Amino acid sequence: MYFKSRVVALVLAIMVAIVTVAFLSLLPEINETIMLVAGLLSFASTYLLVYVTFEFLVIREISEIYNVLNRMRKKDFSFIEDFESTNSNHPLKRINREIYKYGVNKHKEIEDLKRLEAFRREFLADVSHELKTPVFAAQGFVHTLLDGAIDDKKVRRKFLKRAAKSLDNLDKLIQDLLTLSQIETGEIKMHFEHFNIVPLASEVIDQLENKAERKDLTIRFDQPYNSPIFVHADADRIYRVITNLVSNAIKYTESGEILVGFEVEGQKVQVYVKDTGVGIPPEHLSRIFERFFRVEKSRSKEMGGTGLGLAIVKHILEAHNTKVSVISTVGKGSTFSFKLPIGQGADGLEDGTVDTEEFEELEEEN
Repeated sequence: MYFKSRVVALVLAIMVAIVTVAFLSLLPEINETIMLVAGLLSFASTYLLVYVTFEFLVIREISEIYNVLNRMRKKDFSFIEDFESTNSNHPLKRINREIYKYGVNKHKEIEDLKRLEAFRREFLADVSHELKTPVFAAQGFVHTLLDGAIDDKKVRRKFLKRAAKSLDNLDKLIQDLLTLSQIETGEIKMHFEHFNIVPLASEVIDQLENKAERKDLTIRFDQPYNSPIFVHADADRIYRVITNLVSNAIKYTESGEILVGFEVEGQKVQVYVKDTGVGIPPEHLSRIFERFFRVEKSRSKEMGGTGLGLAIVKHILEAHNTKVSVISTVGKGSTFSFKLPIGQGADGLEDGTVDTEEFEELEEEN
């Protein structure tokens, strides 16, 4: 590049010098000394001007473009800050920046596609594995009955119960997969309304109380909530969220209790579910909301569940423009929480709570 720019400058300088001398020779009063000096000056000035222009304004920028392309080809984007801080109006510099931005965007698209492809493969493998377990179990029980065990009334009833349980698990898995798919594609629309979240959570506690008692666990509110707490959300979906969180807490708690609580913070209501379970190792906290992810897969299989509960929680809350947070200590327990906007109470004010007597009167009217 250096050689070419010098050659171009030399050729142009010679041509300009020749033209200058030829023009001066047409004037009668100009002698040879003046023409020689004029020729040398025009040659030198033209050479320097063309060389500097080509070398520093054209050739160097073109070389930089090649350098950028080579580094992008090698997936070296370490010079991103240099380009982001450059505000030159030079046309070649702008072209260089545009090439760089285009390359970075394409690189990100390719990386995203690779991640999606890896996720798709992992998801299909997980789905296949999860579907295989209940199908094979039901298959085994049915074939055992067909091979002669059906004649034994006691064995027949036992195996049919197990086959039915496996098929129920299969149905639950399929329903959870459909729910996730519908939320992601927008087929399930959130129906936002103002409602009191206290009785809703109380209903979840009542529903799962027997399940907790079988493990000698206690589910309760962290404190008495005598006044209603109104939120603005989809009541059915929030019911599903709290159910999944409490059910998950029961599953991973061997002793102690599960607490459900609320805290009004400004224009938000924080809902949290706290357990005294096994806890979650720090390295797994970022992945627990992935589909089918289990911290201890062998133990989780024994405990049941589809492995989609927390993934459904995450997607429902994202549809509410909020997210679920988790604080966990191994061996001490976990606290899952999320925030919802304060709803309009019975008094028409968005303060989250209303007078208990007014609320009871409203309930009686409804």
